[in-house]
Amino acid sequence: MPEGQGAPASPQAFRSSPDRGLSGPAACPLPQLPAPGPPESPAPRRGAIRASFPQKLAEALSSQYGLNVFVAGLLFLLAWAVHASGVGKSDLLCFLTALMLLQLLWMLWYVGRSSAHRRLKDTHAGARWLRGSITLFAVITIILGCLKIGYFVGFSECLSATEGVFPVTHAVHTLLQVYFLWGHAKDIIQSFKTLERFGVIHSVFTNLLLWANSVLNESKHQLNEHKERLITLGFGNITIVLDDHTPPCNCTPPTLCSAISHGIYYLYPFNIEYQILASTMLYVLWKNIGRKVDSHQRQKMQFRSHGVMLGSVLGLTALAATIGVVVVYLIWIGRSKTGSESALIMFYLYAIILLVLMGAAGLAGIRIYRLDEQSLDESKNPARKLDADLLVGTASGSWLISWGSILAILCAESCPPYTWYNLPYSILVVVEKYIQNLFIIESIHREPEKLSKDIRTLQVVTVYNGNATSLPSCFESRPAAGDVAPQDSEMSHAANGNMCLREVDSKEEEEKSWEGALGPACHPHFLQGNAQRRVLRNIAAFLFLCNISLWIPPAFGCRPEYDNGLEEIVFGFEPWIIVVNLAMPFSIFYRMHAAASLFEVYCKI
Repeated sequence: MPEGQGAPASPQAFRSSPDRGLSGPAACPLPQLPAPGPPESPAPRRGAIRASFPQKLAEALSSQYGLNVFVAGLLFLLAWAVHASGVGKSDLLCFLTALMLLQLLWMLWYVGRSSAHRRLKDTHAGARWLRGSITLFAVITIILGCLKIGYFVGFSECLSATEGVFPVTHAVHTLLQVYFLWGHAKDIIQSFKTLERFGVIHSVFTNLLLWANSVLNESKHQLNEHKERLITLGFGNITIVLDDHTPPCNCTPPTLCSAISHGIYYLYPFNIEYQILASTMLYVLWKNIGRKVDSHQRQKMQFRSHGVMLGSVLGLTALAATIGVVVVYLIWIGRSKTGSESALIMFYLYAIILLVLMGAAGLAGIRIYRLDEQSLDESKNPARKLDADLLVGTASGSWLISWGSILAILCAESCPPYTWYNLPYSILVVVEKYIQNLFIIESIHREPEKLSKDIRTLQVVTVYNGNATSLPSCFESRPAAGDVAPQDSEMSHAANGNMCLREVDSKEEEEKSWEGALGPACHPHFLQGNAQRRVLRNIAAFLFLCNISLWIPPAFGCRPEYDNGLEEIVFGFEPWIIVVNLAMPFSIFYRMHAAASLFEVYCKI
């Protein structure tokens, strides 16, 4: 195309033709184009993409490594559970011990490096109350390890050495891991990122496998008790084959060994919670590797017990009732058919009342939030996202059991009287968790209240004889969309030497606001300020104690899903037991995780 015709050459065209003479267009100075950025801006962007690509690759590689370790461990657990030939308990324990030793080496290396390097911190991760909770569960886990060592000593004649090495290694692993989480759960790793990703994800899935091992051991114990109880309920058509792993030798002394054996299974629920809490904290640490720190810092939360008398009293009443119900349930169930049916009816009535109250409290909290126009915090936060995902994901476990019970009741040819209490109970479990998840997720996403920004002051100034004095008025007004800065405020009223300066958003708002200022009070709003916070704190305290209450029954053997018996007839014994054994650990963890989230909500309000 001849020069001077067509579209003008772009700056890149001039730049890419260094062989042009001085008489060509390159000799002319380039005009200053109103471009949004300099021409060199794409180069740094491409460099940023190239820099982030290895980290994305490292994240994908480490996650796949962790999943393969987890799958291999699950297959070991499955092989031992079904008594596969060639795979014994010692093989499983050797595999788990090797994983723990590898994690111990990595944690020691990390702690040694961290002492010489200061790391960035994520203020949202590793809250103090969360680290305190995991410390409590870790102490009980160490006590569990001591009981297992005593059990090994008693049966040392017929147990392999791995059953003695495993609890010792687990106790050392627990001590160092708690120390590691206390000091480094908030770290944002910016160096050795690829290596650290593999170390952290290895730790995550090691704890998940230890959790699965504890769940399997506890489930086997519960299943044996469940099979024995079914006889008392009249379900004689179910084959009772106990899956007993008692060593084939005598323990010395027998009384002490029996007490240790029973004590181990009462401590398993705390060990299960410890392992899953450690996994979640380590997962947040893994997600924070290479993360850019934003300027937004979380407001420091404080625990205050003032003004929550109602919620605390109701919650403690529910907790006391729960302990009584669990004790009576465990005494009555399995003794006789009449006693077992009475225990089931008592549990269902107690749970129905408690779930109705919890659902009503959650709806009240959601209603308060709907009336409040406070904005939500949408900033990137791995810990908060994990909390929300865990709430919904673990709730699906109990939803699976509940829908199975509902279907069994509706499809069964004949139902004992106590099973009809199971129908409203199962429906309420679904509805209550649905409501509670909405309340918690909205609570953790709400921005902390900032009086300096969220509350505007309506200034009324009187000019009289050259002096400015303030008039008493309604000083607080909520910001609306499109707030106008104070310097842009309009003169809204001037009469008889009096002048008022105030913020307006529209002509309609201008007319209404002056009438409100001259009136005796502001337009009332539902539960503003301290009253709203007091109600929300009571709701959070009540739900916190209720979730602790509902965690206790399944964790300590009060499981009507096992003892009802109707589901086994409809679905078959083995299919229903598989469903319950898979879903129950998630249901138990949901209550503890919901309680932890509600405690954070309480401190945040």
